[in-house]
Amino acid sequence: MTAISKIEKSTASPIPTEFGIEGMSCASCVGRVERAIKAVPGVDTASVNLATERATVTFKDTVDAAAVLQAIEGAGYEARIETLEMLVVGMTCASCVSRVERALKVVPGVVEASVNLATEKATIRFAAGAVSQRTLEDAVRAAGYEPKSESRLETAAAADRRDVEMRSLALRFGVSAVLTLPLFLIEMGSHVIPGVHGFVMDVVGMRQSLYMQFALATIVLFGPGLAFFWKGVPNLLRLAPDMNSLVVLGTSAAWAYSVVATFLPAALPSGTVNVYYEAAAVIVTLILLGRYLEARAKGKTSQAITRLLGLKAKTAFVERSGTFVEIEIDEVVTGDVIRIRPGEKVPVDGTVVSGASYVDEAMITGEPVPVSKSAGSEVVGGTINKTGSFTFRATKVGADTVLAQIVRMVEAAQGSKLPIQAVVDRVTGWFVPAVILVALLTFGAWMILGPSPALTFALVNAVAVLIIACPCAMGLATPTSIMVGTGRAAELGILFRKGEALQSLREAKVVALDKTGTLTKGKPELTDFQVSDRFVREDVLAWVASIEALSEHPIAEAIVKTAEAEGLALAAVEDFEASPGYGVKGTVAGRSLLVGADRALVREGVSVEGFASIAEALSSKGRSPLYVAVDGRLAAIVAVSDPIKETTPEAIRSLHALGLEVAMITGDNRRTAEAIAAQLGIDQVIAEVRPEGKVEAVKRLRERGKVAFVGDGINDAPALTEADVGLAVGTGTDVAIESADVVLMSGDLTAVVRAVGLSRATIRNIKQNLFWAFVYNASLVPVAAGLLYPVNGTLLSPVFAAGAMAMSSVFVLGNALRLRRIEA
Repeated sequence: MTAISKIEKSTASPIPTEFGIEGMSCASCVGRVERAIKAVPGVDTASVNLATERATVTFKDTVDAAAVLQAIEGAGYEARIETLEMLVVGMTCASCVSRVERALKVVPGVVEASVNLATEKATIRFAAGAVSQRTLEDAVRAAGYEPKSESRLETAAAADRRDVEMRSLALRFGVSAVLTLPLFLIEMGSHVIPGVHGFVMDVVGMRQSLYMQFALATIVLFGPGLAFFWKGVPNLLRLAPDMNSLVVLGTSAAWAYSVVATFLPAALPSGTVNVYYEAAAVIVTLILLGRYLEARAKGKTSQAITRLLGLKAKTAFVERSGTFVEIEIDEVVTGDVIRIRPGEKVPVDGTVVSGASYVDEAMITGEPVPVSKSAGSEVVGGTINKTGSFTFRATKVGADTVLAQIVRMVEAAQGSKLPIQAVVDRVTGWFVPAVILVALLTFGAWMILGPSPALTFALVNAVAVLIIACPCAMGLATPTSIMVGTGRAAELGILFRKGEALQSLREAKVVALDKTGTLTKGKPELTDFQVSDRFVREDVLAWVASIEALSEHPIAEAIVKTAEAEGLALAAVEDFEASPGYGVKGTVAGRSLLVGADRALVREGVSVEGFASIAEALSSKGRSPLYVAVDGRLAAIVAVSDPIKETTPEAIRSLHALGLEVAMITGDNRRTAEAIAAQLGIDQVIAEVRPEGKVEAVKRLRERGKVAFVGDGINDAPALTEADVGLAVGTGTDVAIESADVVLMSGDLTAVVRAVGLSRATIRNIKQNLFWAFVYNASLVPVAAGLLYPVNGTLLSPVFAAGAMAMSSVFVLGNALRLRRIEA
């Protein structure tokens, strides 16, 4: 488990906390766990139940769930950790994110809480049994936001919720704009066009004009703008102000001052009787406009998920009682035979039973060329049949399909936080309170040092500070870029299983490549089979094919295919034994056979010098020589060539163009490996590596910088895990894919180039967003406070402050959306 931050919460009295524990098998286990937990400072009592596999713990004064979890693991057992995703409604800025995270982290039993503003989701990891979902939801409510469970989210579809939100914002903005326009024309027109002021005085009258402005501004603030008060005021009362609180303070100050000037003008100092109704109304209108544009842009950031979900077929033609009938996709079960006609979507994953066609798999692999399918071929749900017709048997349905797994991977990556986000989190924790303090200092400074009327200057500048400093852009800078970047990657057939890989891949200096199945097609062909004197070629080939038929290695498959093509009969094998990295041995037709690399024969005391010259010639051609020993005598040399993928040379050149060093890790003998490396322009070769040695090879390469390892086989899984970033070829094994941070669906090495390009573009985009967000606040807050006034008389109107604040978020979102156009 990763390091767990200490979580403490004051409690009035000891409250039992439960922890789920795995791995206990007897009473001694119970005693060991109890002793470990009781040794934790602050623990009052601990009782472990073997039957329920739970520990009930009470604390003396503070709850320290993290320490208990570490004690359980230290005792040699595993604490059950559950993960819950929760929709959090009502967050508007980075300070909201920090507030929700803090509220969740102090819940006893919570290990980690991460909140994403762009997806509006909280991901909570907690000790199983230690906390209920209801408790977590109550914590979110106590922070001032509304939680919704994942199940409720599914029934109320996120896309529909965004549509409702956009329609509501559009309506509120429309009403606010209509009511604000007369205010703006009267007040601004009077300053710009002299005739307007005279018209208002002569036709409407001063008092009537003030009453009308009061009525319009009041309706705007407490009609379309009421949502700011519903959220901002409670957070102010909790002493945890957010963006809504800043808007409430700014607009309320302008409106309240204007109300006093309208109805109690004598209460104000001479020369300060002014109204700012239009400022309060325009601020609300512009912020609503910004929120509407922001909601529209947010919807676009999640379009990749929407498009992926749109690939899912609604119905399927399934065989029932000898005929094909159309049924809902949810009714399809594993084993059903499904018919696919030209132009139809493949509804679920399966294996072709009969017929043949070409299937467009572009939205799964990113490859535009349709793939030939015939009996025995695998098909993937969501792909599109092009020309022919075929039937296939369903092997995976529902949540088990490749498409469903892709959606889950993309959602997980989009909801994750990158290390670069830590800077934002630290800043936003104190940002809003600091802004309020700056606004108060601004007000006081202008009251003391400002020109007459000081109160007017103090009010206007303090309001400008409150409005312009809302941290929306900072909160959106990172998550929106992650959403768009990972979504675009999915469209190109690149799945970031972990969002952190976006940043780590960009920092990689070395790309280490497995050879078989990564650089090559993974389907070796037998090119040479030469026997020594005293042996007959056909006999030795038949014996070797017999023993290799029991192996799953691609080289073994090539030998068996050659023997079958020559019509040789395979014999029974006894005492079969496979040694990873060496070879196979057994007894065939009464003869003891050993087939493997030179080191395998040398280990058994068989010299391979008889084929030294032939082996050198084969290796120089990039062919892997294997040797055969029969009854302890050197019998044959076998050469197998695994063709290089057509796209590999271009991919290597592109990686070099990106400034990356390329290394190859292989079990081949050094001469063969170096011949292939020379052919492809690979910088470094680590050859004759046994499967367990790949981890050590990755560690050695790390001396040059962070390492990205690309592999596809079961034996690549440890190296994929050890590397700073593991990239699994999607055509490889499930074990390799599960061990990787990034999955390349196409199996094409050029996808590595695209992945690196996307990683660099996304991190560059995030930095641009953060630069804009921080520089915007750092530069405009002092301007809003009036620091330039003594220099050149510059003051920032609260109206322009509201417009600048609204557009800052739209700018960040628009910049993130540029990633959708990347071709990588």
